[in-house]
Amino acid sequence: MPVIQYKSDFNVCSVTYKHQNLRICSSEGSHSKDSKERYLWTQNVNNEILSEPLPLTPESLSVSINSTKQCLHLQWTVHNLDYHQELKMVFQIEISRFKASEVIWTGNYSTTVMQNQVLHWSWESELPLECAIHFVRMRTMVDDARIPVPRFWSNWSSWEKADDKLVEEGSDVTICYISRNHQDNISCYLEDVLTYGKQLDQSVWAFELKNVSFLRKTGTNFYCQGQGVPEGIVLYVSKVLEEPKDFSCETRDLKTLTCTWDPGDDTGLIGLPSYTLFESFSGKKTLCKHRNRCDWQVTQDSQEMYNFTLVAENYFRKRSVSILFNLIHGVHPVAPYNLFPKNVSATNATMTWKVHSIGNNSALLCQLQLLGEGKVIQQHNISVRVNGEYLLSELEPDTEYMARVHCAYADHFWKWSELISQNFTTAEAAPLEAPDVWRNVMFVSGHPTVTLFWKPLSKVHTHGKILFYNVVVENLDEPSSLEARSVPAPANSTKVTLNQSSYQIHVTAHNSVGPSPASTVAVSGHPGNENVEEGRVNGTEDGFPMSWKPQSRNATGYVVEWCDGPQNLPCVPQWRNLGPTTTGTVISSGAFRPGVRYNFRIYEISTKRMARLLEKKTGYLEELAPSYNPQVVPNNLTSHSFTLSWKDYPTESQTGFIQGYYVYLKSKAGEKCHRGFEKTVLPDNSVCCKYTIDNPDQKTFVMKDLQPESVYEFLVTSYTSAGEGPLDDFRKVTTPDEYSHILIYIILPMIFCVLVIMIACYLKNPYKSSVLSLIKSKENPHITIMKVNDCVPDAIEVVNKPEGSKIQFTGTRKSPTETKGTKPAYLDLLPTEKNYSGPGPCICFENFTYNQAASDLGYCGHFPVTPQAPHCQLGPLTSPENLLKTLEQNYMNSLGEIPAGEANLNYVSQLASPMSGDKESPPTNPPEPTLCSEYKMQMAIPLGLASPPPSENSSLSSTTLLDPGEHYH
Repeated sequence: MPVIQYKSDFNVCSVTYKHQNLRICSSEGSHSKDSKERYLWTQNVNNEILSEPLPLTPESLSVSINSTKQCLHLQWTVHNLDYHQELKMVFQIEISRFKASEVIWTGNYSTTVMQNQVLHWSWESELPLECAIHFVRMRTMVDDARIPVPRFWSNWSSWEKADDKLVEEGSDVTICYISRNHQDNISCYLEDVLTYGKQLDQSVWAFELKNVSFLRKTGTNFYCQGQGVPEGIVLYVSKVLEEPKDFSCETRDLKTLTCTWDPGDDTGLIGLPSYTLFESFSGKKTLCKHRNRCDWQVTQDSQEMYNFTLVAENYFRKRSVSILFNLIHGVHPVAPYNLFPKNVSATNATMTWKVHSIGNNSALLCQLQLLGEGKVIQQHNISVRVNGEYLLSELEPDTEYMARVHCAYADHFWKWSELISQNFTTAEAAPLEAPDVWRNVMFVSGHPTVTLFWKPLSKVHTHGKILFYNVVVENLDEPSSLEARSVPAPANSTKVTLNQSSYQIHVTAHNSVGPSPASTVAVSGHPGNENVEEGRVNGTEDGFPMSWKPQSRNATGYVVEWCDGPQNLPCVPQWRNLGPTTTGTVISSGAFRPGVRYNFRIYEISTKRMARLLEKKTGYLEELAPSYNPQVVPNNLTSHSFTLSWKDYPTESQTGFIQGYYVYLKSKAGEKCHRGFEKTVLPDNSVCCKYTIDNPDQKTFVMKDLQPESVYEFLVTSYTSAGEGPLDDFRKVTTPDEYSHILIYIILPMIFCVLVIMIACYLKNPYKSSVLSLIKSKENPHITIMKVNDCVPDAIEVVNKPEGSKIQFTGTRKSPTETKGTKPAYLDLLPTEKNYSGPGPCICFENFTYNQAASDLGYCGHFPVTPQAPHCQLGPLTSPENLLKTLEQNYMNSLGEIPAGEANLNYVSQLASPMSGDKESPPTNPPEPTLCSEYKMQMAIPLGLASPPPSENSSLSSTTLLDPGEHYH
């Protein structure tokens, strides 16, 4: 696709000889070396008479189309003119159509040409330019009266194709497409958008574009697609030329005028528009080199008034603005220079500077400004011709300042010059104010330890860099006793240990010049009254509002003390000193956080600088809901109730003031809520019962009216004004059987009776007691064993488990009526037959007191008895002695087989006589043997001493009790 290209063919002038009034140049490059094209010319510097002209070929020729006016617009320059030359020249122009060789028009254009001037010329076409391709070339000849004849034409420039279209934004454009071949099917596009046109004949199509808009500086593409390669043009759209704004002129030195303006939006065309400055009083004009600025040289005559007209022009429009300007009233001085401070002290500084003189050596009005922290704090006007000087006073020591100066024409003030500035710093001075000091008193072994704190002085008050702090401790009871210490900066605290006297402590800050005034605090050697009731304070967006009631009429001030951090973290105390008439303030800090408890103390300062605690306050900037729940312990569990108890939260972990507790209860049975509870729905949509405790001091709660053998879930949460703790940590508890407590009432007395009997037997004969004494250490190989004969219980209880009945053998015999129909009872301790497959009588040996492990594991041996076996190998149980002897003998035999120190003991109770009275006499009506007997064990038998099962002929004397691992149940 065609685009505008700018081409340049430069003539090279090479200096081969140089004389005072003569230059010899040759035209080189693409031109021939024919002698007719080589010329000599002379330049007389004094009278500007020129001869033997050098032909100047037009260069940088570009051709564009103005579709609105149907004009070809030409733009070119002539480069080889000297900087001071201004010649009248003639340009001969040829225009061709369709082909470069088909010239359709030839003409001349005359104008005055300056160095690097851009020349413009337009040609109006009778035929629509869109329907044909045009070519343009030109040549030039100098036609100046100062140049003697003969005159010669320069070479022709190269042909430039004018197939690009230039239109103004918002206009309508017609584009013609001429095909080389007859085609009926073509498609044309404007920026890839299909455009429909009219076919004028077999080879020509016309396309009308309405209200075209600016797209880009490089133009808008229009092309058509037929049978061959796509062909098209670039449509250049110019924005509408705006009228220049804010047109004004000024002079800096009464020698040159500078006019400036705002050109508005760029039209989007390279090199366009052009701006020309015309002055009507003198009739002169100048072509401006910049889009927004133009210089005008002031002549040496007495002209003061100027009437300027600024003309902006492009292919489509002309815009112009005018201004009437007085040279004296438009002086804008150049900025001053060499601004410098001298003789700088702590409070004074002298500023000096220089100015550029005006053409008539007029005075300038200069303004000196002093800035501190970016603000103007002093401003002074001084009349200056060459050098300016001014003394600045009332400055702050050790402070950085900025001085700046600008000047204006004193005779007719119009505009300040640009500012120049300079920074400087004043010298140091002694600190102006005493440091703000506070103290923290701790009593250790009756002696006060004082920690002193002080705040750094502000920059305004330090007057220099603080090097150290001087602390002087004065004992008021011993005025001659002084202790001084130096604390290097930037430390802001120190500790002092005192005795029980009264003290005054003085603190001063020191820089390189000297000390500040002293700050004094007083400390008593005895603790003050700390028993002050603590009140609550509610935080707001602004902080914590504090108020108090004065207790003394001669107070010199008040101090509010607090800590920015949480209570459980160490921190430097913060404080605020307030005047004697102040009874309230708002404490704010960027360190305050929601959900943190802050404590405040309010002190009253006496005339002797002694601090007395007035009030304590505690509060939250914003209360939050508890982040966790109290640790609850369930106890006193019964079949119908249990008790919940918990402890206080640590205050530092509380996120708000605890107002009470909520108790939640859930049951799987879905029981109704008891009195005082209310039904509530939890976040997981489960339903439970809720009880509210509105007393934060209550730490227990009894769950009543529960069902036995039921599973309950409970939870206790605390709540503040912001909400309650999390609802996700329910715990389970199961209520016991309703009759389980009755068993406790039976078992405990039985255990107590057994213990009494054991103690009595032991006291009778410690070495023969029914309770086996502690086995002696491994070093003693002899083991002392209780003899059965030494202790005989009063009774033995046999329970027939299958029938659920119980037979009690007491010390009195039963009557025949009571025992009628019963068979004699015999106690078979071990089976008499090896092979046994059915149920039979057994004896259960138990002792919860001495063999707790065996009891827990259910070690209860049931010994089967074969029906065919004799009921008792020992005969009827007429006396316990035979049985006891047999057990004792077996036990001793077993012990003899165990190495010393390796016997594990199982405790077996003594055998009870079936009745009281004569041990030797048998029972009159012995009961029949029961299927299973429970035998209360008490006598000690080593574990693991079970003998093999007895044979048919075995007797009780040859058997032992079962090992716990061989029990049957």
